[in-house]
Amino acid sequence: MTPLNLAAGFAVGIVVFVVFFLVVMTYNAIVALRQRIDKAWANIEVSLKQRHDELPNVVAAVRGVMAFEQSVLEQVVRLRAAWSPDQPVRQQAATSEATTTAVRQLFAVAERYPELRSQENVQALQAEIERLEGIIADRRELYNDSVYRYNTRIAQLPAVLLASLFGWTPRPFFAVDPADRQRPEVTLSTATPGPTA
Repeated sequence: MTPLNLAAGFAVGIVVFVVFFLVVMTYNAIVALRQRIDKAWANIEVSLKQRHDELPNVVAAVRGVMAFEQSVLEQVVRLRAAWSPDQPVRQQAATSEATTTAVRQLFAVAERYPELRSQENVQALQAEIERLEGIIADRRELYNDSVYRYNTRIAQLPAVLLASLFGWTPRPFFAVDPADRQRPEVTLSTATPGPTA
C-alpha cells in the first residue's frame, strides 16, 4: 500500500466515523425529545382525568341551589361527557378549553348565591378545580415547549435528512384550532329572579 492509499483510506474512515457519530447523536437526541413529549402528554392526561372526575362533585354540590341556572350546569356536564383520552390532541385541546370556560362560567354564576359561597364543600371543590386548571395550564405549556423543541429539531440539519428514514413527523401542539376558539354559548335563565346577595 502506498502512503496515498493509506491517507485516502484513513480520510474515508474518518468521514464514515463522523457521519455515523452524527446519525447516532441525532437519533438519540430525537428519541429523548419524543420521550419528553410522551411524558408531558401523559401528565396532561392525568390532570384532565382528575378534573373530569371532580366535575360531577361540583355539579352535584351546586345543582339544588342553582335551580335557575340549569343551562350552566348542563354545559359543564355535556363538556365533561365530550372528553375522551382517545381523541386526537387538537380535539382534546378544544374540549379542554371549552370545559375550562364552562367551569369558570359556573363559578361566576355561583358567586351570586350566598348559600353556595358559605358552603365549605363548594369552596373546597372550587379550590380543587382551580388548582387542577392551573396544573393543566402548566403542563400544557411544558408539552407545547417539548413539541416545539422536537419539531424544530427534526426540521434542522442533520435531522431533516434522517426524518423520512426514521419516520419522524411533526407532533401537534396542545392548542385549539382557530375555528374552534369560539366560547361555548351559555345562557343564563332570567325568567325567575335568583337570590340576591
